[in-house]
Parts: sequence; C-alpha cells; structure tokens
Amino acid sequence: MSDASEDARSRSGVLVLHLGREELVIRKRYEALSISNDVLIGLWFLVGSCLFFSEATATAATWLFVVGSVEMLIRPVIRLARHVHLRRFHPADDSAVAANDY
Repeated sequence: MSDASEDARSRSGVLVLHLGREELVIRKRYEALSISNDVLIGLWFLVGSCLFFSEATATAATWLFVVGSVEMLIRPVIRLARHVHLRRFHPADDSAVAANDY
C-alpha cells in the first residue's frame, strides 16, 4: 500500500493497524469504543453474577460489580469526548453531534 493512501485514510478518521499480512481497519472509533465498553460491562456483570452463587467467590463477584460500575461511568466520558471532537471539526453542524449518539 502506498504512503499516499495511508495518509488519506488517517486524515479521514480511519484507524488502520497492521498485523503481519493482515490489516485491522477501524472506522467510527467512538462508536467502536462505546460498543467495546458496553460488551465489557455486560461481561463483568454476568461473570460477577455467576460468582455470587458460591460464598467462596463472593469477594471476586463484588469486585467485578465495582469494575462494571466504573465502566458505566466511562460511557458518558466516551460520549462527551465524541461531542467535543465533533465540535472541534464541525463547530456549526449540530446535526453531526446529535446523530448516532452512543
């Protein structure tokens, strides 16, 4: 791949990670970050819930609930970062900020 096409992708907001002969292309980074965060929240609460079935693992379950709760606080931070980022590049375009609010 040429350097010109890589520069064009990085300017268009596409993140490309090279993994050997493969490429991982990430578009809409804030959406991907928000989805990843939501999956982790669900995972922490699911595993924590299962760990409450045994008295021996109740402490680990409690910690997983704390981690899940912290990640729930991260979600609005991701949304705020997305809004601030969009404001910087599109200061007069309110529809870009409200569309697909994750």
